[in-house]
Amino acid sequence: MSASVKSLLSTLTSRGPHRVLRGNLAIAGQPGVVCTPESGLNLPAVAFGHGWLTGVAQYRGLLEHLASWGIVAAAPDTERGPIPSHLGLAADLLTTLDICTGVRLGDGDISVHPERLALVGHGMGAGAAVIAAAQRQVAAIAALFPAPTAPSAETLAPDLDVPALILAGATDITSVSSNAIPLATAWGGRAILRAIDGASHNGIIEGRRVLSAVGAGKHEPKTARTTRALLAGYLLATLAGDKAYRSFADPEETIPHTKVIDPDAPREEEPPKLKVGQLAALLRR
Repeated sequence: MSASVKSLLSTLTSRGPHRVLRGNLAIAGQPGVVCTPESGLNLPAVAFGHGWLTGVAQYRGLLEHLASWGIVAAAPDTERGPIPSHLGLAADLLTTLDICTGVRLGDGDISVHPERLALVGHGMGAGAAVIAAAQRQVAAIAALFPAPTAPSAETLAPDLDVPALILAGATDITSVSSNAIPLATAWGGRAILRAIDGASHNGIIEGRRVLSAVGAGKHEPKTARTTRALLAGYLLATLAGDKAYRSFADPEETIPHTKVIDPDAPREEEPPKLKVGQLAALLRR
């Protein structure tokens, strides 16, 4: 690990140099929010998919963080119910990208480059991002603590020749709530799978959440800070082409508080994971 990587990670945990503007996607016909730098032309942009039983309000800090580093971050606020359509959320992510590239944002002094786009998501939103990527070419994908979806993201991944960052929690990477390892194993392009020390899959969700009442989904500030920094660094390297952050897109690089996981390494036999349909059936009981 170089001193520069440690320093860059520390820098990226803080807000970037840009003042952030926040807007409503509903004006363009898509429920959701968009966060942008105050100004800039031909900017990179991401469409972000939320996790299960959450909405975009629980990711405000993450979206604004990306915008502060010069990246337009937009998120549809749909499919928030207990049995969401992952295909529906994927379609909304693509609509969100269309809005970002087809509409002048802010007061008209903000624009997005059509070839500097990424699909990003958390939990089921990560799976929806993969589903969306199977329908449209983008420059990069980031799957944050991915969870199983229908259709399965793993079945689509072999056909995706696009760089991907897959982040997982070290505490539950092999649990039924995570498909990070099989997703990385199946990925057709260059994928980096990093486990964040001490993190769980719901740690980045901000504020109160439905499942918090039963002791699940508690916010983990350290997990949130590390995730924001890793994601910002990866997107600055892949979308913005900033060579200063290329270490964040290098699978050989050692980054503090994380460990690169080899998805093909042998592991102890694990109990079979429940499929999405089985989980939905349990929820209906």
